[in-house]
Amino acid sequence: MKFRLATMALMSAVSALAATAAHAEETAPPPAITISGSAALVSDYRFRGVSQSNGGAAVQGGITVSHESGAYVGFWSSNLAGWGTFGGPNLELDLIAGYKFPVTKSVALDVGLTFYTYPGGASKTAFAEPYVKVSGTLGPASVTTGVAYAPKQEALGKWYNSGASAVAGVYDNPGDKKDNFYLWTDAAAGIPSTPVTLKAHIGYSKGNSGLGPNGTSVAPTGKYVDWLLGADIALGKLTLGLAYVDTDISDAEALYLQPNFSSTKNGKTIAGSKFVASITAAF
Repeated sequence: MKFRLATMALMSAVSALAATAAHAEETAPPPAITISGSAALVSDYRFRGVSQSNGGAAVQGGITVSHESGAYVGFWSSNLAGWGTFGGPNLELDLIAGYKFPVTKSVALDVGLTFYTYPGGASKTAFAEPYVKVSGTLGPASVTTGVAYAPKQEALGKWYNSGASAVAGVYDNPGDKKDNFYLWTDAAAGIPSTPVTLKAHIGYSKGNSGLGPNGTSVAPTGKYVDWLLGADIALGKLTLGLAYVDTDISDAEALYLQPNFSSTKNGKTIAGSKFVASITAAF
């Protein structure tokens, strides 16, 4: 009987220890540093409404390392073609750093900087762009409003007044520096009891009305609006997306940018309306 009681006591103690360990594991604080990332295949890489992949597909991906304080660093990359090409491996590599912190239970402020680089490409292409974003949630809906301002830099300057000057290879304003302003709002709302999320975006660009040292511009035509309407379907760690993307840049407004501002495949505008499909894997 004593042996049986002792055995039962030992088993109870083991069970208690296991339960305590399980509870401790469940209530353990989140790690100080987290790493997240994604990889995606898109049918067209649109940056602020303008194709950077000549209207073709692009492979993209990035990783972000976040600290519990709210500080984070990361990178994001994509292949390029056509208007977005700067030579080398035709690659865009964005380096990102910032600090995100809560203002209220449902509102957060994010302050950071994106450094756009094009490894192995032409000189005077990289530029830095600080940003501020305010995001909030209400049930299944979320809204983010942001402003990005890139101070005067050579990569944003109006070195060519027109596409004709760029083709001739003669700088109209060598060494010119310009700034660039971008204001945008993103909204998303999940449909209850479904894996579907509806999304929308609108942005306004103001910057160089000509072409930079390598024949492109972050704000083609100087001032324009871009927008997006679409939906995502979450399938575990995969997300399927479809979006309608467009800008208010007309053919007439973009005429002075030709032939740079057209697809090299068919001569069509790279800022017109288009459905863009994507598949993204998160990790």
